[in-house]
Amino acid sequence: MARPSLRLLSLTLFILYSADITKSTVPTNFIEASCSATRHPELCVKSLSIHANAIQKNPYILTQTALTVSLALAESTKANMLKLTSIKGLKAPEYGALKDCLDQIDDSVDRLSQSIREIEKLSEAQGEDFMWHKSNVQTWSSSALTDIKTCEEGFSGQTLDGKIKASVQGQVTNVEQLISNALALIKQCEAKH
Repeated sequence: MARPSLRLLSLTLFILYSADITKSTVPTNFIEASCSATRHPELCVKSLSIHANAIQKNPYILTQTALTVSLALAESTKANMLKLTSIKGLKAPEYGALKDCLDQIDDSVDRLSQSIREIEKLSEAQGEDFMWHKSNVQTWSSSALTDIKTCEEGFSGQTLDGKIKASVQGQVTNVEQLISNALALIKQCEAKH
């Protein structure tokens, strides 16, 4: 698996911390309007408004930020699940589901990282190049979403009821919703190009 580059991590940290979290100086109308076309508009606005200073009214930075927020939560979920695998007394089905889910989330993290690198090229691209880069971003983001859904399905069996299942499903659902929102925002980039 490819690891995020230092440049990607720096960009992620810049986006996450460049905005004044307590009060944005930029109106969030653009973010709210863009998020209205997503499946989870309230989550979209909540997760992106704190980055309004960095986003301004740029659909590419908005989408890149949405992907970066999705990546950050996927990485956090992966770390939390890794901790869960070390709990003593896990039943074999729980441990197996956790390990399978970790593999899926690891793939999702890799694909989101690829999407973020590719979207940097999207804003500069024209014609066929634009369509190529947009297609790559959509493909990798869709694959990341599929990986997350596969992880979630691994916890659907009744033998996995309990605290671990609830914890994993809650975290994975949040990642799924953020990626879904990012995919909707990617489609808007084409319309605004």
